[in-house]
Parts: sequence; structure tokens; C-alpha cells
Amino acid sequence: MDNLKVIILAAGKGTRLESEKANIPKAMRNAAEKPLLHYVLKSVEFIENKKDIIIIVGYLKEMITEAFPEYAFAVQDEQLGTGHAAKCAEQEIGDYSGNLLILLGDMPLISCESIKNLIEIHKQNNNQCTILSCNMDKVMSFGRIIRDNNNNFVKILENRDCPPELKNIKEYNTGVMLFDSKKLFEQLANLKNNNKSGEYYLTDVPELFIENNYKVGVYATDNKNEFYGITSKEDIAFIENILRSNSAK
Repeated sequence: MDNLKVIILAAGKGTRLESEKANIPKAMRNAAEKPLLHYVLKSVEFIENKKDIIIIVGYLKEMITEAFPEYAFAVQDEQLGTGHAAKCAEQEIGDYSGNLLILLGDMPLISCESIKNLIEIHKQNNNQCTILSCNMDKVMSFGRIIRDNNNNFVKILENRDCPPELKNIKEYNTGVMLFDSKKLFEQLANLKNNNKSGEYYLTDVPELFIENNYKVGVYATDNKNEFYGITSKEDIAFIENILRSNSAK
């Protein structure tokens, strides 16, 4: 895609990883001797101008800005949710009117291939939002993709807001989404935080797109291993095994 910018959400502390005790932001945790963020950036290395990649920083932000000085940055001073984090990039995005890819800074296994497939589906279907989902057999803590009886996308329901009868849905949101930039920031202004966490969810934006008759699609993949994020020290060990296995191939 010729007209593409990227936002990477990397402002989090990683409380469950005891990051404050370790004095390091979550995205800078090492896996196989490199920061998690390194692998996420590698997945979009096809983007020639590094300043088209905006990293949202917050907790101990200087550790990230100093490690990756060739990229652009926006600051999230308060942790008010993923929707708020994306909105923090609005000034950096400016008048740009192309497509905007959102990635998570703690998802180091995401592949360039999956991202390019998402972009291709977005282009082919003339979507204004395309969500990357994954079908998984086991119960995860990710948000669920809710569809209607005709298999059309309805909304994303975060795990903590998901009623028991929907917990058996096995199509999960990966956190990777592609938006029309102008429409994204238009709808980020309309986000509400009336959920159990009191946060502004980026995952509520596709439902707002639907309400405004913008075209939303889902690209479903079965590449389960790509979408593991880091929530514990055990996750780091699991991901390191996969990274080393991949590098050995």
C-alpha cells in the first residue's frame, strides 16, 4: 500500500510483569535478547520512511525514544485505554488522509505476511476499517468478534465485558486493525468509557464505523502463534522458544 502510516501502542507499564520494580516499560522487555518492540517494528520494515511509523510512548518513554530514534513518537501521559492512546497520535498524523495501521507493541510474533494480507484484503474490499482476527481453540483473554446471523461483523466485545453465553466464541480480535485515518480520528472523538474498566477502547471504533455506514471487514487467520502478547514472565519464555525456533528455520 503506497499510502500507509502506522501507530504502535507502546505506552504501557506491564504491571503484571512488575515493570516498575524492573524500571523498564513493557515494550522494552527482552525476548531472545531483543526488545519486544524490535520485533513489532521488524514486521513493518517494508515501510521506507521510518517517520511514517508513530510509536505511542508513556511510562519511561525515554528508554524507547533513545533506543529507536529514527521513528516518530507521540506521548500518552495518562493510561486511559487503547482508544485514548491512538488519539494521542492525532497531532503527529496531521492532515494525512490515507490508511492507518494499528499494532500493539507487546506482540512480537506478528508477521509481515499477515500484515500484508490484511492490507490486501482492505484494498480489495474497499474497506474503511479491516480487523485482523484469529480463530483459536482454547479460551483466551482477548476480545471476541461478534457477528450476526449472516456472518457479518457487528462489534468487538472485550473479554471482561463479555457475558458467559458469548465466552465460547473462538474468533478473537488480535488488536491489529487498519483504518481510514480521517474517519478513525473522527470516531475516536466519539468514544465513551462506559465499560467495566472505565477506559476508552479502540475496539469500540469499528462498531461506530458500522453505525455511520462505513465499510468494516474482518480478515480471519489461523496463525495462532502470531498473536500472543506478554502478560506474564511465563509468556516471555513461551515467546522466546518460538522466536528461537523461527530463527533456526
